[in-house]
Amino acid sequence: MSRPALRVALLGCGSVGSQVARLLVEQRADLAARVGAPLELAGIAVRRPQLVRDVPFDRSLFTTDAAALVTRPDVDVVVELIGGIEPARGLILSALEHGASVVTANKALLAEDGASLFAAAEKATRDLYFEAAVAGAIPILRPLRESLAGDRVTRVIGIVNGTTNFILDKMDTSGSGFSESLEEAQALGYAEADPTADIEGFDAAAKAAILASLAFHSRVTAADVYREGISEVTAMDVASAKSMNRVVKLLAICDLVEDSHGRSVCVRVHPAMLPRSHPLANVNGAFNAVFVESEAAGQLMFYGPGAGGAPTASAVLGDLVTVARNRLQDVRGAGESTYAQLEIRDMGDTPTRYHVAIDVDDRAGVLASVAQAFARHDVSIQTVRQEGRGRDAQLVVVTHTAPDSALSATVEELRRMDIVRDVISVMRVEGEAEA
Repeated sequence: MSRPALRVALLGCGSVGSQVARLLVEQRADLAARVGAPLELAGIAVRRPQLVRDVPFDRSLFTTDAAALVTRPDVDVVVELIGGIEPARGLILSALEHGASVVTANKALLAEDGASLFAAAEKATRDLYFEAAVAGAIPILRPLRESLAGDRVTRVIGIVNGTTNFILDKMDTSGSGFSESLEEAQALGYAEADPTADIEGFDAAAKAAILASLAFHSRVTAADVYREGISEVTAMDVASAKSMNRVVKLLAICDLVEDSHGRSVCVRVHPAMLPRSHPLANVNGAFNAVFVESEAAGQLMFYGPGAGGAPTASAVLGDLVTVARNRLQDVRGAGESTYAQLEIRDMGDTPTRYHVAIDVDDRAGVLASVAQAFARHDVSIQTVRQEGRGRDAQLVVVTHTAPDSALSATVEELRRMDIVRDVISVMRVEGEAEA
């Protein structure tokens, strides 16, 4: 006997929402076979229905009343793709309160106030799934949430923003500056007219918070993430990295840190130099990749398109199939896991390494004075080399691991030294063993 259709309310019909709607129609038979019942669009909430064109379904499904749509008694699942904090938060909470399960791609909301959403889903005994919130089509959240639930994850490091990766890749391959590379990204549609969320690291920070929360079973918000963007990365920084067989990437880094004080979590987003031998160094263009390290599984790599309508819709549909199956079986999937409640470590206490390029006077004693500045802050130097002579003399220093606050203090002292004309490049180094 065939089962009645499960009714799906869609909030938003932009680049991702329109693809979700298209796939629901075009793959209707396959989706029904996978779920065990048909999936049927109950309605699509948009602000301006007249702007949505070329839809493969009855336009009567459009409504501007999202609040009424999510509370309809015949709606089984709400798919939220409008983004932002409000009205998305209120609509999701209302949907859960009225008995619908929720699929969302809203990274900003999950990173800011995931706690209230998870609590509402728990109270309603409904699902809250969000695979599409991080890295587009790449299946990374469910492996962290479920597949690696029996393992201890120690590190998650990834390229989770395609816009910044495209820009930095362009700077590396063509030698162009940041502004020119950003303009090209905008012309090709990889960057928004206002690229602030991407280039200043806000987008990556929200994703890092979600990754860390799942990996370390501790609640991490976007406010807990140390953040630097790429707007200060220069062609000289990229060229310096290339001269050492490294590449500059904007990285989201989530670390489980263990020391004499116990275990804690450090979550950060910033540009860093990676050796070209590292798997993430070869992630080019607008692609994303996430590298996971765990005690039992070892090293795992997840790679693919991190944005775009169809790739992100793929992740949304994957969640929708799972949530729909759960509704049919009257079960609930994995909820929030925060049992560890690990402390969030301050960036200043986090062990890092620096690459520092210093414009110095080319005279006797300069190298010794610079080395003493590092020593005064208990920062050990791994390598140092001089480039140029006379007025063009430059020292390039790569440190051993030290607390970030000590490295930062060293750089500030260097800036005040008479023999230092300028500290022209400061960048963290990741992904290689210390000599």
